[in-house]
Amino acid sequence: MADENADIEGTVEDEDESSDDPDLQLELNVFRAQWMSELKPSSGASGTSNRLLQAKGLRKAQEIAREEKATELFLRAAQEEQNGAVYEAIKFYRMAMQLVPDIEFKINYSRPPDADRGGGNYMEDSDADGEIEDLLAYFEQQLSVEGSFPKICTPEVEMTQVHISALPREILMYIFRWVVSSDLDMRALEQLSLVCRGFYICARDPEIWRLACLRVWGRKCTKLVPFTSWREMFLQRPRVRFDGVYISKTSYIRQGEESLDGFYRAWHHVEYYRYLRFFPDGHVIMLTTPEEPLSVVPRLRTRNTRMDSVLLGHFRLSQETGNQTKVFAVVCKKKDEKATDFQRNRFCRRNPAPEAEHSFHVGLALSSGGHQSFSKLVWIHHSCHITYKLTGETVITTFDLDRMYTPFFFARVKSYTAFSEQPL
Repeated sequence: MADENADIEGTVEDEDESSDDPDLQLELNVFRAQWMSELKPSSGASGTSNRLLQAKGLRKAQEIAREEKATELFLRAAQEEQNGAVYEAIKFYRMAMQLVPDIEFKINYSRPPDADRGGGNYMEDSDADGEIEDLLAYFEQQLSVEGSFPKICTPEVEMTQVHISALPREILMYIFRWVVSSDLDMRALEQLSLVCRGFYICARDPEIWRLACLRVWGRKCTKLVPFTSWREMFLQRPRVRFDGVYISKTSYIRQGEESLDGFYRAWHHVEYYRYLRFFPDGHVIMLTTPEEPLSVVPRLRTRNTRMDSVLLGHFRLSQETGNQTKVFAVVCKKKDEKATDFQRNRFCRRNPAPEAEHSFHVGLALSSGGHQSFSKLVWIHHSCHITYKLTGETVITTFDLDRMYTPFFFARVKSYTAFSEQPL
């Protein structure tokens, strides 16, 4: 009986070791993939050549996946050894060398310049100098090697609760649309793609980027030409930005009145700001005030601002043949009927001024300034249209664009995209 129990225990230990062997799991996955490819119908030499090509591709993918797994295990063993956990380090060293015996000589231990900021990840040598041309296809190939029904991601540590990888891909894509939100926060989507390779694949979904392009350009983006993808169009085609505000600062010196004794004349330094806030639905806010951005910018987060001097309106993008994008906006002051009635009853004019509507037409040229794209707006037109309600006559006054019309420069505001009100 003792011998039988010993045999049983030895068999169980062998099964445990085989189940924990990552090399065996990779070979099983490759065998399943080859078996499935052989079951597909093929004829003649073409089928044989296709099978050989598929086998070579699978072997290469197996080697890449095996080396990556060995690198991960070896680096984890080195970290455990530095922390003093020698037993855990030996276990991970053993698993890494089972996958790739010479993994120690294939790892570059030199840190990149930004290693302290990025967590100090190690760099691995490769034939392509560490660069992969098509990272999306590479990640998709890795997931296909892992099994017939691969998960988007896997938990790094054991969890008692349900991991996000258990959700269907359709639910994950809906969550990603909430991350982008109606404010088109594509920066958050790019940051989300850094989590893992599965999130990277989801963040490159063409439908998300197509919807974002439609929100910006509408019917003018039905064709991808000359771009190769919707993401490339969104990143490279000139557009206004919605995750911040455009600010223009103007200052000048004005001569004051002469003193009573005529001994001196004062000079005043005048300084004021213009603010432009664009929204994805085509609305725009314009404000001219001497208040500094620190107190004004938080109040421009939504269109329902309570500032009296703010101008509301719509804007549109116009791209001419010279590849220069222009922004045209029409803004007017918010209507306040109660204030008008109060003012009319207070003064009781016998001949009140004719009622008129004032609107301001603004034209701006979009360009890139500094390291940011589409961050500069230069004045090309500014006029005031006065329409009298009684006669319907419109009087247009065009302003001269002198040095008082300084360019707008973009400033990103994190609080504008901190909350999502509705999905993309």
